[in-house]
Amino acid sequence: MQTICGYVCDGPLKSFCFQRLSFLQSKFKLHSPLNEVRELAEQKAVSHRDFYNVRKVDTHIHAAACMNQKHLLRFIKRSLKQDGDLPVSKIGTKALTLQEVFESMNLSAFDLTTDMLDCHADRSTFHRFDKFNAKYNPIGESRLREIFMKTDNMVNGKYFANLLKEVFVDLEDGKYTNLELRLSVYGRSVDEWDKLAHWAVSNNVYSDNNRWLIQVPRLYDIYRVHNSVDNFQDIIKCLFQPLFEVTIDPSSHPDLHKFLQYVSGFDSVDDESKPENAMFDIDVPTPDEWSWHENPPYSYYLYYTFVNITVLNQLREERGLNTFKFRPHCGEAGPIQHLVSSFMMCESISHGLLLRKAPVVQYLYYLCQMGIAMSPLSNNSLFLDYNRSPLPDYLMRGLNISLSTDDPLQFHFTKEPLMEEFSIAASVWKL
Repeated sequence: MQTICGYVCDGPLKSFCFQRLSFLQSKFKLHSPLNEVRELAEQKAVSHRDFYNVRKVDTHIHAAACMNQKHLLRFIKRSLKQDGDLPVSKIGTKALTLQEVFESMNLSAFDLTTDMLDCHADRSTFHRFDKFNAKYNPIGESRLREIFMKTDNMVNGKYFANLLKEVFVDLEDGKYTNLELRLSVYGRSVDEWDKLAHWAVSNNVYSDNNRWLIQVPRLYDIYRVHNSVDNFQDIIKCLFQPLFEVTIDPSSHPDLHKFLQYVSGFDSVDDESKPENAMFDIDVPTPDEWSWHENPPYSYYLYYTFVNITVLNQLREERGLNTFKFRPHCGEAGPIQHLVSSFMMCESISHGLLLRKAPVVQYLYYLCQMGIAMSPLSNNSLFLDYNRSPLPDYLMRGLNISLSTDDPLQFHFTKEPLMEEFSIAASVWKL
């Protein structure tokens, strides 16, 4: 890692990589006017395939925000009318029904609007990841997030399951869009995997148009402050011990064995702009020794996730089981070392905005054709204005990019957020 970081700072190498990338971009600009008419004719000659019915895969989308605001609003109103008497939350030892939860907020189904939900990102979220995370709470109430957007609650995640099934129905009606929805596993207890798998199997949350991706939030420091874990090794154990057990003996976790057949990989998520000591070398303590309250650096999380996934994949491949990819959030903010870490240990990344500032790393990503799932509408609300997005430059230089939605609940308005993303990009950049 230190060697590659040394290359990133090397002046002549930076000049060489920048010139090569500029050359690739110039070649594309020359190619376009010379071949545009011919490509358009070939495109028209393909039967039953156009902008609407070509297959599209949203490779970066979070399950808790995969619906738009209007969909969530209608679902909440319908649940309030149909299940108002169902106990859904606890205050101390007292169980509250759904109706009582809304009465405690002085609200009724009639009062609710999308503006009142306040889930859409706005000016206040720009460079404020904390305010963006708060947008996951409908009406600013974490209780409603717990009830409607969590898998482990008093109703066994019933509402979240039904909400996802409605999204799946829309997908199957549209036929041509597929998703990789991200579900969270936190690494605080060994039974998290079994609870998540039981939720998916018992509620039959499945679609041919979806595969799951497991996101692991980088929140060791918070868990340590609350004494949920004693050291970083506890998180690694909770994340991977059940996976090794079910791989060796599927009957030990039957629901988890079924669930993992539809899991395609892992993601690492959190605010990359948090200050950290970005370098990771041999002097850094091992996970069982990392017991203080400071959060490990990004590369530390990636390394120990990567080595465990690698060993797990070898074991699963020997037994004829599906294997997992590692595709973390990277390059949205923070230091360039994040991109170097991902280049060394991951199949692809989400965002990759900071590649525009590091020509050496950008050229490495081009040479290896590492995947970059970009979400310009998400970036526009959080880190980078839409007209400054590097996506068109990456495209012209030949980087392996795709368009994704990230969080339709926060950034999109229609029932087809991926089409919305494509149509805006096509209009703004004349693609």
